[in-house]
Amino acid sequence: MSTPVQDAPPAETAHPQDAEGAEERAAEEAGEEGADERAQNAWESRKDLRRHSPAFMLGDSARLGGSLIGGSQHGVSGGHVDGDVVLGDKTEIYQLRFGSAGTPSSSGEVPEDELDRLAALFDADEEELAHLTGRLRTERFLVLAGPLSSGRRTAALMLLRRLPVSPIRALDRDLRLGDLPHHLSQGSGHMLCDLMTDPADPLREAQLLALRDELVRKDSYLVITTGPGIVPAEGMPLARWRAPSASLVLRGHLRTLTDEDTARELLRLDAVQAVLAHRPQPREAAGLARLLVSHAQDRTTLERELALYSTLSVERQVQRWFDDPALPLRDKAFLVSLAAFNEAPYAITAELSDQLYTLLHRTENRGIHPHVPVFGTSVDSRLQLARARGYREEEPTEWGPVVQYKAAYEDDRAALVLLREVWTGHPSSRPALVGWLRELADDGRPLVRTRAAATAAVLLTRDLPSALALLVEGWADSPRPHHRVTAAHTLALAHAMEAPHVRNVVGDWARGEHPRLRWTAIRTYALIGEKWPEEALDALRAVVSAAAARTDDEEEEAEEETAEAASSAAVLMVSPAGARVYPQLLAALDEKGAVRRLALRAFLTACEWYDDADPQPSRPAHAARERPVLLNRFGHAVATEAAVTTPGTGTAADETAAIVTLWNTALRDHEHTGHALQVMADWVRCADQDPAAEWALSALLPALATTRPDLDRLSHLLRTMPAVNGGPPPPVAARLLTTLTSRRSPYGPAA
Repeated sequence: MSTPVQDAPPAETAHPQDAEGAEERAAEEAGEEGADERAQNAWESRKDLRRHSPAFMLGDSARLGGSLIGGSQHGVSGGHVDGDVVLGDKTEIYQLRFGSAGTPSSSGEVPEDELDRLAALFDADEEELAHLTGRLRTERFLVLAGPLSSGRRTAALMLLRRLPVSPIRALDRDLRLGDLPHHLSQGSGHMLCDLMTDPADPLREAQLLALRDELVRKDSYLVITTGPGIVPAEGMPLARWRAPSASLVLRGHLRTLTDEDTARELLRLDAVQAVLAHRPQPREAAGLARLLVSHAQDRTTLERELALYSTLSVERQVQRWFDDPALPLRDKAFLVSLAAFNEAPYAITAELSDQLYTLLHRTENRGIHPHVPVFGTSVDSRLQLARARGYREEEPTEWGPVVQYKAAYEDDRAALVLLREVWTGHPSSRPALVGWLRELADDGRPLVRTRAAATAAVLLTRDLPSALALLVEGWADSPRPHHRVTAAHTLALAHAMEAPHVRNVVGDWARGEHPRLRWTAIRTYALIGEKWPEEALDALRAVVSAAAARTDDEEEEAEEETAEAASSAAVLMVSPAGARVYPQLLAALDEKGAVRRLALRAFLTACEWYDDADPQPSRPAHAARERPVLLNRFGHAVATEAAVTTPGTGTAADETAAIVTLWNTALRDHEHTGHALQVMADWVRCADQDPAAEWALSALLPALATTRPDLDRLSHLLRTMPAVNGGPPPPVAARLLTTLTSRRSPYGPAA
């Protein structure tokens, strides 16, 4: 792990010479540590990126508009949605959720007309409400625990309204539980919202007993609402409240505001279903109802207004989380960690959120060591707080999938919005966030390193100069190869999210004078070059040409860059842009020197890569590798070409011809013949347990034996190559030799 961010020394004791010396020593130590480290190859790097990147990196959610998301400062036009878009503090719950004209006092009697209005709009599971009402009638008071914005306040009022009590009074949330008996009225219902407990002054059973006695004496009732994380005292009648579904709330509001037929018609609209798919909270569903009613006669603008309202809702939710002074810093750290590890195993999210909490605490409470409780944190309460869900799902690993308990935000846009907001809306968090991401980049788990890159990519899309300077450039210029891989992943993901100027950054680094930045740019071309392969290949050709011109003192550096350029070109070859890459490589074969060597080295490098994209059910479990990627593609191309009415034309024919030409050239090139024969032997060994691979080779090998030397070379290989564990050639070699010689003309059997 990297060294955590340390507090800066006082200004009067910090000497520039000491700082410079410390930086030099740190760089030397990092260089020594990274000297023996080898970078993950480009193919495995690409697979890790696809395997572990979060879902919000793909699709429209990565390009949301809005004041916190895309940068545009939008508002609500025409005043159509009144106050419902403004999702403000807890004291605004009545206005926000049900469209009341005013905001009630935080203490005092709740007006009867307000209760009637709420009752007309309230819709929840009747069986659950009846159960809770029965408990309240028997026990006199109830603690209703549920997430913020889940409708717990309104539920408390409706539970009290079902009892024969009047009036219903709202108590001040700042009252101490021990003082509550003195504030109870005769024959009344009472509601205390958002009870906060202090670990230094926890709830006590004696207080609860005294409270119940007073309620019985005054023939009164009390409902307390609180968050899901409360730890109940012994004997406390805790009840878990879960919000009714958004569709249920919306349907109830529409029926009240319009009529049954109109409500049914509005609910069927695709735009409405799209908003409901993001799982809005009850208050948001209530505001959505008013918006629908106000635009019911103007369907041309309805879809736009619905999308705007939905976007604003997730923005406001994120703002409330960060702006709430009552929400503990550790919970805010968990929200950020969940955004970075959305749809990842919960245990990793929780573990690493405590690392972030420690760094945030260092910023907020300098000099005070943070207290991190080891036990006592409920998974359910944390997920409810975050408006998240837990579920079991397979997590891909390099050894195969494993079942993990994962966590994800209910609204799939929340992760992206939250990361952008914490970076730009709360700049004081940047030192802790940067330190945290640096620690994640040094983690031994590929998932964690990839999510560090993904999070940095989000920051890069929002604030390119700062994120580049504070994070990406440091990784890109690091002596540690895994840091440079992380930088390449960050740039690739940012480019996928349409971050500005990423191509310019990569191009400048590739042409620059800094070797590590050049290496990072080369690796990045492997990951983003498929969108413009011609430009990427031109840059790689320039790199290898410049490397070939270097002096003997720079030989090691030149070889490293040449090998990396070949790997990047190989990735482009097997990418979806392969059809545009083959002509470039074939044209390079007609050149001399470094460019020709790049093409052949890239081809043979791609031939060495195996993938599990086309698994064989009959393949033995002990098989170490799957089918070679290029052999698999050749087989598919041959089969596709055979199925067309005009053989020899089309993309499949071009691919088979390109692979045959590259193989022939590699086998005949004295500099690459040995390497090519080794790779071909590996392909044959793979085919020994894979009929599809054998079929593809039976089509490829005869096409490579167009001259007597070609035939002799391949025949000798098949007769003499050892099996996987040594010994005589595998049985498939004899079958392929028969195929090779029987299809050969005009030479006949090889001598």
